[in-house]
Amino acid sequence: MLLLVILCLIVLVALLLITAVIPVRTALSDFELKRRVEAGDKDAAAVMRRETLLSDVLSLQRIIVALLLVVFVLLSVVTFSWLVGVLVAVFVALEYGAIARLKPFQNLAQKYYEKYEKYLLHFVEKYHGVFRLLRNVTPPTPVDIHLDSREELLQLAAQSGSLLSADEKHLIANGLGFADKPVSDVMTPRGVIDSISKRELLGPLVLDDLHKTGHSRFPVIDGDIDHVVGMLYIQNLLTVDSGKRSTTAEKTMEPRVFYIRHDQTLGHALAAFLRTHHHLFIVINEFRETVGLLSLEDVIEALLGRKIVDEFDTHEDLRVVAARNPRGNNHPETREDV
Repeated sequence: MLLLVILCLIVLVALLLITAVIPVRTALSDFELKRRVEAGDKDAAAVMRRETLLSDVLSLQRIIVALLLVVFVLLSVVTFSWLVGVLVAVFVALEYGAIARLKPFQNLAQKYYEKYEKYLLHFVEKYHGVFRLLRNVTPPTPVDIHLDSREELLQLAAQSGSLLSADEKHLIANGLGFADKPVSDVMTPRGVIDSISKRELLGPLVLDDLHKTGHSRFPVIDGDIDHVVGMLYIQNLLTVDSGKRSTTAEKTMEPRVFYIRHDQTLGHALAAFLRTHHHLFIVINEFRETVGLLSLEDVIEALLGRKIVDEFDTHEDLRVVAARNPRGNNHPETREDV
């Protein structure tokens, strides 16, 4: 009786220790390991070998745990009375996993496993054929990383440490959020649009004023900015004879005008730029009122997350300029905001 009790305890301790073993897996995915191995990384090749063998070790662990559990159940029934033995066996079968996760068991199990892991891996590799059969009867252990949302990918990029530079992380973040941003977030606001009347004579003073703006395209309007009738391109002005005062913006402009809604996405806008081969869209609201301008440069800046400032730019953010109301729109001395 005493011998059977001692044997039960030995089997139980072995069951708990083997269950408590959790081999440390590499944080690298299968794809990254294969990539490094193909690049000639010997350390990665050693890690890949260990990962492959660990799959067999885990298969062996599951089988040994199952056998020890069966042995313990049989010993419990034989050692104690039938009723007590069944109760003990059921309790252990239900709780051995939770008990094995206790720190004392985990620390002791990991200590011995790390000490003898290389011998165990060598044994598994030596009898590879046998363990290949064992692997077929045990479920595989998933090790690849699966992403289920953009937010998860952003979090992964943010936690990449020095693997990605700050600029690369910024580019990833902007690239993932780019397609869903509305046009209104990046457009040039209505209040700072430089336009020209279709009846404007393109004389020397007007041409000089247009060049000073630094822009290469100007909306041509019929009365006000809500009635855009064409686009005037700066390259077309190079062929204008300033001596002919009869030359007007209407005669020089490109009559085709492209409109886009302010609530359209930047993904839609980029596709439209590529389809039309045009570089400037008039942004309108649901009432077809002009609310801004959208250029291809605006969209590229949103995609890169970086302002493209050249020698002609006098302000980095025209939306900030518009908020300051430099042209005094609706700003009479007797104004009253209610």
